Amino acid sequence: MDTLNPDVPDDVFADVLKQISQFVRSRVVPRELEIMNNDSIPDDLRQQSAEMGLFGYAIPQEWGGLGLNLIQDVEVAMELGYTSLSLRSMFGTNNGIAGQVLVGFGTEDQKATWLPGMATGDIVASFALTEDGAGSNPAGLRTTAKVDGTGWVINGSKRYITNAPIANMFVVFAKLDPKPESGNGIAVFLVPSDTAGIEVGVKDAKMGQQGSGTADVNFTDVRVEADALVGGNGDAGVEPAERPMIDIGYKAAMTSLARGRVHIAALAVGQAQRALDESVAHAASSTQGGEPIGNFQLVQAMIADQQVGVMAGRAMVREAARAWVQETDRRIAPSAVKLFCTEMVGQVADLAVQIHGGAGYMREVPVERIYRDVRLLRLYEGTSEIQRLIVGGGLIRAEQKRTS
Repeated sequence: MDTLNPDVPDDVFADVLKQISQFVRSRVVPRELEIMNNDSIPDDLRQQSAEMGLFGYAIPQEWGGLGLNLIQDVEVAMELGYTSLSLRSMFGTNNGIAGQVLVGFGTEDQKATWLPGMATGDIVASFALTEDGAGSNPAGLRTTAKVDGTGWVINGSKRYITNAPIANMFVVFAKLDPKPESGNGIAVFLVPSDTAGIEVGVKDAKMGQQGSGTADVNFTDVRVEADALVGGNGDAGVEPAERPMIDIGYKAAMTSLARGRVHIAALAVGQAQRALDESVAHAASSTQGGEPIGNFQLVQAMIADQQVGVMAGRAMVREAARAWVQETDRRIAPSAVKLFCTEMVGQVADLAVQIHGGAGYMREVPVERIYRDVRLLRLYEGTSEIQRLIVGGGLIRAEQKRTS
């Protein structure tokens, strides 16, 4: 497999992937019930994850990470997706939607301040975009950032923010008030979680993905200095309103989310593979009337449909990741693969429960947890409906532009 990454050659990456696979299957899978029942990741698994570099596998090597590109990232994600998705959530924002804002749009000082700690796991970054009225579409943001001397004051509320209860830093998206004459007026700020005026709500009780903490985050007159503005000029004593405004907030959000969609699709493939493996194992050993249910043709048909979905999803993920790295498609492909794979894994999980029969409805059976966990994949990083609009609308606009 050509990963197109001179920083992490294929032979080195093969060893990394093998270690991650062994960790997932030998250390994490046996403790999935513990994670689910306690709604937390055990400290020793967190420590092992940090020691393996999982908190920074997609952060460039110059900042202490492993430096994997997206082609390699999706291979890792398909392995991480084989177990409780909450494990990946623990370090997912550092590598993904939060970390990639810094990697792609941060100043050198901002990268030096935050990325090394994120790579080691000493810092957990949280992506604070979603709020009432603004989820898949950041244009609906109501959180505001106003000039105050040489800094900014942020006010607003965010919802369903992953890792908020344990975050050390929030990547906060806000509308500038007043809105600049040009651009969409969305900016992004790096806000330490202990800044005065930040209140993290109680941990959300969710349908699935126990062990992954989400919560509301409220910002009340939260003051940050000029150097908190991602990509902005942080020179002391310069009025923010007077310096050139780099209107990158919306672009940072859209770019980070698009990249994240390919990653989420890979997670979905990993979960689908696990559901398939559980289904095959159950069908081969469980009996009805003294005969393994796997001998029944209708059960074989369900397993075949699962296999087809997994294979198609894996191929799509790899193609979309390659298109991202080669910069040939960073808009249509991420949405298409996210749409297909997250819908696919829901179907595969449903078939897994059906193959297990009544046992598949029992709380401590893996496919029951998978069935609940994967439902979220169709919602975050943009709902399936949003992905359809991006794909369909993008193709129409491209054709109209071509023929105009």
